[in-house]
Amino acid sequence: MLQNAFNRGPELLETTDSDNKVSLSLPQSLSIIETTNYCTSRHCEWADLVCLAVECRFATTLCLTCPYLNALYLMDRYYYRISCEYKPGRPETTAEQQENSLVVDISDALSERDKVKFTVHTKTTLPEFEKQEFSVVRQHEEFVWLHDRFEENEEYAGFIIPPAPPRPDFDASREKLQKLGEGEGTMTKEEFTKMKQELEAEYLATFKKTVAMHEVFLCRLANHPVFRNDHNFQVFLNYDGELSVRGKNKKEMFGGLIKHFGQTTDEFLLSATQKDVDEFFDAERIFLMDYHAHLKDATAKSDRMIKAHKNVSDSYIKISSELIQLATIDTNELEKFLAKVADALEKARKVENRVASDEDLKLSDTLRYYMRDSNAAKNLLYRRRRCLANYETANKNLDKARAKNREVGAAEQAQQEACDKFEAISTKAKEELTDFKNRRVVAFRKNLIEVTELEIKHAKAQIQVLTGALQSLKEEL
Repeated sequence: MLQNAFNRGPELLETTDSDNKVSLSLPQSLSIIETTNYCTSRHCEWADLVCLAVECRFATTLCLTCPYLNALYLMDRYYYRISCEYKPGRPETTAEQQENSLVVDISDALSERDKVKFTVHTKTTLPEFEKQEFSVVRQHEEFVWLHDRFEENEEYAGFIIPPAPPRPDFDASREKLQKLGEGEGTMTKEEFTKMKQELEAEYLATFKKTVAMHEVFLCRLANHPVFRNDHNFQVFLNYDGELSVRGKNKKEMFGGLIKHFGQTTDEFLLSATQKDVDEFFDAERIFLMDYHAHLKDATAKSDRMIKAHKNVSDSYIKISSELIQLATIDTNELEKFLAKVADALEKARKVENRVASDEDLKLSDTLRYYMRDSNAAKNLLYRRRRCLANYETANKNLDKARAKNREVGAAEQAQQEACDKFEAISTKAKEELTDFKNRRVVAFRKNLIEVTELEIKHAKAQIQVLTGALQSLKEEL
């Protein structure tokens, strides 16, 4: 199939623009071996990166700066463009949903130095939309704006608001790559090339996670029976133009920090002075506090484990590079022996790097997302508790008004409104918390099974690498 694609014309697989940027369009059906062989023959230094993308079944198009086109390797000059045919966790549309469906995904994303542009693609049969399929380009600040509109809307006080996607942060990868460029003269060519590939793969993985988190946020809203009908959400999806949303300035950020401290203090006072009338919500509050703390601890430990895998991978690079240098100096019978050890370490490095990447995607990201989602559930309980406190205050004001026989009607109306609001938020909150439990159990079961299968797969790969290396070394004895 690969040869047939080549015969149809090289432009199907490779194009170059005026910025010396090479686009490799890879058919989704190609195997990892076929893709890697193609890249090895024509872009050898990109083989690992393309293999990683295809193995994750995430990208069908990668725009890569190519060494033989004299492109700079610094990451602030790179554009990684990804067209996604498949993403894990994307909801599948059933026949029952097709009549009243709203399917949202991020079909394309373009990373630039100071921003990421997401192409939000929508397919729908809802009558509120004029078209059944359309796309708009959005930036991260517009996602935050949409989240804040839901947070500030009192009509959604009884719902768990999906957490806003994290801000794209590529500064660490760019800084590492820039330092690598500055230290190029102190490294061997092989060590420099391998370290550069590691950082480029790390950048791509970070970009992939950024796209996935923004898409999860939109999918949560689109699949919610109430949120999908929100006017601001429909404007976000449908308006073909910029929303003129800017990031928060320092004054607004400081105001948000003060608001957060005020909510934390109020929540502490309510939990210390107020007894919840419903045992279900009291038990949920205690559970979510412990659950959130355990998730936070597990996320930190998972990140440390992934960092350890990356450190092992970096150590393999340094050891194999030194062995290659030693093999070039020692031209006797040890030359082939050392070269084969270095080759085995290089293969082990690739496996170790994929272990770190898969653990990051399937384990750490799941823990981190539900840490934020459990915090959103805690905020829901706080809003309900605040409503309960307002209801109790309204009861006291009504008693005072009756005792003084003044403004009794206004006090009764305020008490009734507070009662209705508290009952409505309690009913809806119970449904949301039950759904949250079911959703997280399904997500954790799915991702833990997948990460276990990947661990087994990588362990077998490590065994195969070591077995092959031992057999090869024995032949040299």
